Amino acid sequence: MIINTGGRTDTVQYYTKWLLKRFEEGYVLSRNPLFPNKVTRYELTPDKVDCVQFCSKNYKPILNDLPKIIKRFHTYFHYTITAYGNDIEPGVPTIEQSIETLKELSLIVGKHRLAWRYDPVLLTEKYAISYHLQCFERMTKEIAPYVDRCIFSFVEMYKKLERNMPELIPLTIQDEDILAKGLGEIAAKYGMILQTCGTNHDYSKYGILSSGCMTLDIIGKANNITFKKLKHKGMRQGCHCIESRDIGAYDTCLNGCKYCYANKYPKKAHENYQYHDPDSPLLLGNIKETDTIVQGVQKSFIAKDKKGKGDTDGIY
Repeated sequence: MIINTGGRTDTVQYYTKWLLKRFEEGYVLSRNPLFPNKVTRYELTPDKVDCVQFCSKNYKPILNDLPKIIKRFHTYFHYTITAYGNDIEPGVPTIEQSIETLKELSLIVGKHRLAWRYDPVLLTEKYAISYHLQCFERMTKEIAPYVDRCIFSFVEMYKKLERNMPELIPLTIQDEDILAKGLGEIAAKYGMILQTCGTNHDYSKYGILSSGCMTLDIIGKANNITFKKLKHKGMRQGCHCIESRDIGAYDTCLNGCKYCYANKYPKKAHENYQYHDPDSPLLLGNIKETDTIVQGVQKSFIAKDKKGKGDTDGIY
């Protein structure tokens, strides 16, 4: 199975101590967002986890501790760095700071395990198409030598997004095509692989791959392992990724990004943070008498050799 550390919240940036302790103790508890009294336990051990997928907007807090994690686990890292300032991403470091941290991260984990996420792409009067293309080229020039690929997606118009970002200008099909063409040309100029995320649109004519951003092929090549040939069910409509289990919680990310789908509204995350206990196996709070804990199913996706052993030779 694949463990995801950053789909519901920026665990790396704001819950570093908790995350490291979970790896140290070898298990984690995850509360079901739809049925709060149902809690699932996942073992965080190399024999139960095929790969740990990290996703964050600031890896600085965990850099010193990553070597001991990548020594034990297969890993892949997504680093989100966008064109926006603190008017849209108030809790995120500057572009310059983020790029420097990305370079440090790349030197630790290797570029083969690191993808740059430039998403979501959205439009406002300030962040127009021309702004995106200028910023993307400036960033690509610096980032390309340090990453495996770049992943981008266009913003999805959730109801709460309309409430949190009234300044948003809806993207038209033409807007998306102009952006895709421009991003594709820039990526090609600097020799960087570019692919989409969360869409069924085909931009291959611009040199853009349409593969999922977290596939067994990508993880396998990054970690020199062979996976079974399995269908990628995805996590939502338009997603072509392999299924994973997220150990975070909604309404807990303190980045305060106005476009965030995982927070109902920024204030809620700060209200919930008071319930965080770094020593608890749950990200928020502790186990209650009314909770039911079940053991999560952790089937391996790794192909077995003729001796029945997992193909895990050549771990970096």
